[in-house]
Amino acid sequence: MTEFLPAIEGFALGGGLIVAIGAQNAFILRQGLLRQNVFILCLVAALSDAALIALGVAGMGTLVQANKSLLWFVTIGGAMFLAVYALMALRRAFTASQLDPASEGKTSLQRALAILFAFTFLNPHVYLDTVVLVGGISGQYEGAARLVFAIGAMAASFVWFFSLGYGARWLVPLFQKPMAWRILDLIIATIMALLSISLFLRAFA
Repeated sequence: MTEFLPAIEGFALGGGLIVAIGAQNAFILRQGLLRQNVFILCLVAALSDAALIALGVAGMGTLVQANKSLLWFVTIGGAMFLAVYALMALRRAFTASQLDPASEGKTSLQRALAILFAFTFLNPHVYLDTVVLVGGISGQYEGAARLVFAIGAMAASFVWFFSLGYGARWLVPLFQKPMAWRILDLIIATIMALLSISLFLRAFA
């Protein structure tokens, strides 16, 4: 069971970071509701995340693993970031919000992909989350364990985007209600808080 722990931690981290109200998720949700280019958009979004995670794990993870002091600082930094992220999600949980991906007509595949790439690669938070944070935290693992951690984080992207895209017709009416977003944000806050505590304990162990 312990050999699967990195995958579980990677999946939890990747899932907690990606499951949030944002332009990219709103766009996938809207396209899913309209049933327009759902498969290719979900696939491209997940592959984009996977590529950034791989870049972070291969580069940042190796750099951090080679320097124990840097590993400690990245672990603490990651724990603090996740703690702040948890507080932000908790704050959103008590703020009324909703998502309304209203239809604006047919969107061509080329235009849809251009929009998706912009939401993905022009968002600085994406690099902080995938390359820096996931890559840095992966430095706690060596060899196969780090690969398993990365696969877990990548799997979260695939599960989330395809669930969002193909489940949109059922999710949109639900998430037009502020209470649904509050529950989701409470779940995100809990996951991020638990990961933060885990990192703090690991750093001071």
